[in-house]
Formats: sequence, structure tokens, C-alpha cells
Amino acid sequence: MTIFHMETDADGIATITWDLPDASMNVLNEQGIGELESCIDAALADPEIKGIVITSAKRDFAGGMDLNLLAGMRRHAGASGHGVAETVFAMIMRLHRLLRRIERAGMDPKTNKGGKPVVWASPGTAAGIGLEIGLACHHRIAVAREGARIGLPEIQVGLFPGAGGTTRLIRMLGIMGASEPLLQGRMYPVARARSAGLIHEALDEDAADQLLPRAKAWVLAATDREIIKPWDEKGYKMPGGTPYSRQGFETFVGGIAMTHGRSQGAYPAAQALLSVAYEGTLVPFDTALKIEARWFTKLMMDPRSRAMIRSLFISKQALEKGARRPKNVTEMPVKRLGVIGAGMMGVGIAYFAALRGIRVVLIDRDREHADAGLARIEAMLDESVKAKRIDDLRRQELLHAITASANYSRLKGCDLVIEAVFEDPVLKADVLRQAEAVIPKDAIFATNTSTLPIAGLAGASERPERVIGIHFFSPVERMPLVEIIRAPEAGAEALAKALDFVRQLGKTPIVVNDARFFYANRCIVPYINEGLVMISEGVKPALIENAAKQMGMPIGPLQLADEISLKLAHEIATETEAALGQAYERTAADDLLDELVTRRERLGRKNNAGLYAYDEKGRRIGLWEGLGEIWPVAAEQPSLEDVQNRLMMAQVLEAVRALEEGVLTDVREGDVGAILGWGFAPWSGGPLSWLDMVGAKHAVGICKELAERHGERFMPSPLLVEMARNGEEFYGRFAPPEAA
Repeated sequence: MTIFHMETDADGIATITWDLPDASMNVLNEQGIGELESCIDAALADPEIKGIVITSAKRDFAGGMDLNLLAGMRRHAGASGHGVAETVFAMIMRLHRLLRRIERAGMDPKTNKGGKPVVWASPGTAAGIGLEIGLACHHRIAVAREGARIGLPEIQVGLFPGAGGTTRLIRMLGIMGASEPLLQGRMYPVARARSAGLIHEALDEDAADQLLPRAKAWVLAATDREIIKPWDEKGYKMPGGTPYSRQGFETFVGGIAMTHGRSQGAYPAAQALLSVAYEGTLVPFDTALKIEARWFTKLMMDPRSRAMIRSLFISKQALEKGARRPKNVTEMPVKRLGVIGAGMMGVGIAYFAALRGIRVVLIDRDREHADAGLARIEAMLDESVKAKRIDDLRRQELLHAITASANYSRLKGCDLVIEAVFEDPVLKADVLRQAEAVIPKDAIFATNTSTLPIAGLAGASERPERVIGIHFFSPVERMPLVEIIRAPEAGAEALAKALDFVRQLGKTPIVVNDARFFYANRCIVPYINEGLVMISEGVKPALIENAAKQMGMPIGPLQLADEISLKLAHEIATETEAALGQAYERTAADDLLDELVTRRERLGRKNNAGLYAYDEKGRRIGLWEGLGEIWPVAAEQPSLEDVQNRLMMAQVLEAVRALEEGVLTDVREGDVGAILGWGFAPWSGGPLSWLDMVGAKHAVGICKELAERHGERFMPSPLLVEMARNGEEFYGRFAPPEAA
């Protein structure tokens, strides 16, 4: 298997082409590193070769580093007797030497002359190590294909660019200029990447065939001056100043404050990156690379980063590739989608499916409501045109892909139908029966319910084996997770169809078994409720919100309640109480919702009045002062640790119970679903990864102490107690071999 191959043309230009076999996107693995080293060595050693172009045979350049390499390094370290940290550091320094060799390109170290120009020519997307290779080259050209992105997204999976990307970008753009691409991990459209200084040229898509000719022309015209990096010249000064200069100090301190404000100190990668930025700018370039390698190694050894990599890359990727898909069912892509219900969720599903090339029929109870749904889609498309995400022609194509109607007969050609009507079992059953009367016998019917058991709805069907839950999160176009709920009678084809549909949409699926609230909502509800209970106890609302953010939650439980809608939370609680009868245990959260929704008409963001106050434009301006008048703040406040333990365990214990009860059947889905579904502390890798980090025994101790002071809801489940007694980990006992 060859990953990199080199060809030399009549002008003496060597083109090194990256083409990972049996893959749609290049990623760099250990074999690829070795082959690229060989190609670069051969090109630099051959006196007939005048310059080098590095490109890709695929539509895109690269998706980054193969993070499965980490597991390989661990196995290699164990077999060789070397420490894991030593092995990781050696691999990173190997990459630094390779990219430094590209950067210096055979120059005389004394005169900085005699080097060979190296051009990076990307046909599309380049992420992570793909761009880091480019940063080592002397000139960077990329094709601005639709959807192509360029950037360094490592921070989003618990790392930072460690193959020289951090050190080079800071020296190119200065600390301030490099802060957005490094600390936010943004992937930029190609034209934006050029204006941000990441690349030198952006070719229009219709000029893609000029990529290599342009790259070769630059090689032939390049001068010695153009292939010397600024930091390799005498008198180099960093843009914006070094951290010990007055200007640089102000920038750096501001950057630290901004980063801490966003991360709340919970993310080790951001802290490590800032250390690299500070320490690396105080020393020569090659020493800075060693500093970068050391911090990267330290980060790789941090259990938080390992957990993030496992959940947000390895597990997420496995689920997206079909880890839970029935193996004996052929591919079943959706050709025509029916969506019943033209409200917010139905419109979101229809809009996003059309964006992904699926023809859609949008049904509502009458023509007026169906047209209103289509009008909302038109408004969303108009906004996309205004933001220059699409053009007018694309807008018209998408509108033609959606048919709005009140006539169920329009569903006749649909192979998948999703209902997204009100959370009313009777209404949903009626919708199902009307749809089944016209759709093909082999079509799949799905419900987007967020709380109601699927088995109840399937009971109204003539084909219960073809009924499944496909639960989208709001807003559909932004939320990456889709929860697929399999009722006991659902067949393999229904599951396969649902998974294939989610894959068409480019979202991440988790598969759970049927139960009230499924998985995500059964964990979200206790998180919100615990915040509401604490308000009733006199805990300062600001303490509750800030405690949540400082443990890594993107928003606190009170803001989340407003965003979801206090009215919806109240309705769900009321319906659940009616369904469970005496088995339902009312809490102070129910009383608080009764007061806010029923008597105060504070419905959350829905009417710009909730636990937070809003201005006339609907912007959140702070916690509502009236909370303290209804539920006075206690004179003695709990510790930050106590509040955080309550909020954390409210979610974690539900995740464990879901696994124990068989709602969850794969720990990977428990962790990926938690992070993508409701933002559970991404630094932890998810609730089950977090329990492995702190240890089941320690977690049981926290739970018992909380239960003594705050109630039986914090008692550890039998499974957690058993694992604590046996010294077990979730990723040891439950994970499939490839995820352990």
C-alpha cells in the first residue's frame, strides 16, 4: 500500500501526491509519515529537482491526523518497554523534524540560500496536520470549492496543533491574530482563510484545473528571499510584540482573560496552548518546537484529553460510520421524505433534509399552516442568501425540492415519513394512521417525539416493525446529534433506514432502547430540576449558573430551562405525572414551574420572560430579579463544590441507570450523546468517561454524602456500587474492544 507517491516533470518539479487507499479523506498515519519523509529526502537529495509541490489526489487535501495512532503508540510503548510519554514525544519530534526539513528545503544554514521552493496545493478542505504541512511550505494555494474548509480544529477534541502549527501561526500572525484559529478551532471557507492569512492564494472552483500549473509556476519563479521564513532571518520581530513587550503583554493578558472567560479553566488544551504561546515566544524557533512537543505530550497524557479524543473523535467517528447499523441489511438511503407537522421542528427537519439533497413533502392539518411552514423555510433561505452561504439559484433549487400540502396523498412516494406534531399520543396515533393509509408498505414511519415511549405509538400501527423514533434536537440545523429510539417490535430495516438517513444528513446518531424520555432527556430533566430545586432552597441563582459553567457545561440549568421553554418543561412534567399517577414523585421543581408558568406567565425565551430577564429585542440581560422576591436567598450559601456535585451527579446517575436498565447498550453512545446532545462537560469525555476518571468508589462516596443531605435521588445505583466494590471501569467492563 502506497500513501504518498512522487513524480518529476520535465521542468524538474517533483509533485508529491497524498492518496490514502480505501479512504474518502486523507488522514496521516505512521506509514504515511514514513513515506512522506522518504519523498522529501529523495526530492531534496536529487540535484535535478528544482522544487516541490505537495498535493492530494482526492477532492480534499486532508482531514488531519489519524488519532487512532494514539492507541497504536500505547501498544508500541508497552511492547518496547518505553514509556507512553516518551513514545508520544518521539513521534511528535519526528513530525517536527520532517516539517522543519520541508521548511528549510536544503538551504545553507549560514547563508539561507540554495533551498528548493515547496508549494502546498490543496484541492479543497485541509484540517489539522493537513494545514500544518502547508504552514511549513513556502507558498500555499487552495481551491475554494463549495463546502471546503481550512483550519486547525484540534482544540475541539481536547488537543492543540502540535506539529508546529501553534508555533508557526503565532510567529506568522502574532498572538492576537492567531488566537481565533488556535483557541476557537474554526474551520474557515477558503476565501476567508486567505484573508485571515492562513493561505496565500484561493482559486475559484471553476479554475480548479489550474491548481497544479499555478503551483509549479510559483516554484519556477520563486527567489531565495521568498523561501526564507521570517523567523529564520536575522532581526525577526514577532507581529504585535512578544509577551514581555508592553504591547505584547497587554495582548497576552487580554487573551488569557478571554480564554478563561470562555473555558472557565475546565479545558486543559486551552491552558496548554497558552503556555506554548508564552514560553515559545521567548526562545528561538527550534527550541519553541521542542516546547510545543513537550506540552503536546503532557496533554496527551492528561486523562481529560484522552477522554475527549476517544469520545469526540474515535467513538463519534465509529458511530457515524455505522457501528450500530445492522450488518445484514443493504444500504437504504432516503429518496423522498415526508414530514408531518410544519411547526418549528418539522420545518427544521424539512429544511435540513432539502439542504442535503433529499426531496421533501411537508404536511400540516390545513393549507394555511402548511404554507406558513414553507414561508419559514423561505425566510431561512433568504437569510442564507443574505449571509452569502448560498446564491439565488441554490435558493430556488431548494424551494423546488420542498412541497407543502395539507393532503396526505402527497406522501404516496415517500420511503420515510417523520411526524413532528404536538406531544399528544392521540394526535400522533391519528397522524400515523392517516400516513399509513397512503405510504408504500415498505416505507418506514418515524416519530420525532422527545418524551413519549415509541411502543405506545407503534401500537396504533398496522406495521409496528416499521415504526421507529428519530429524535432531533433543536435547532435541527445546528444540533449535531440525532437519537434513534428502537421499540421492542422495530425491525432491522427500520433501524438501518433511520441510521442511513442520519448519515445522509451528516449528523451523529446514537441508538437507544425505548423508555420514557429515552436517554438524553432523562439526563437533561434532572439537571434542570436540580437547578430549580436549589432556587427553592435559597441558593443564589448566579451561584448555580456559574458553578455549572465552571465544571464545563456550556450553559447553566436555569438558562437551559429558558432556552428549552419553561412552558414545555411544565407540560412535560404535567403529562408525565398524569401518565405515571401515584408513581410520580413531585419535587420543589414542579411547584416552581407551576408558579412561573401558570401564575406568572413566565414561559422562558418563548415570551422573553423566564428565569432570566430579556430586553425588547429578546436579548438576555441577566437573571430575573423577581426570583429573589418569590424564593428568598438564604443567608448561608452552599460551597461551590457542593453545587457542582449536585448538578454533575443529577446527570451522571441517570446515565448509569440508563445503562443499567438497558436503555443504553453502548457506553460510547452514552458519552457521545451526552456531549453532543446537551453539552455535558466536553472536557470529561462524557458522564461514563468522567466516572472512569474519578473512579466508581469515589463517585459512590459523593453520592452517599449527597443522599444524606439532599435526598434519595442521589443514592448510587446497584451497578455503580458493584463496580466500586470490584474496582471496575465502564470502558473496561462494557466497551467494545475497539473503544476500550
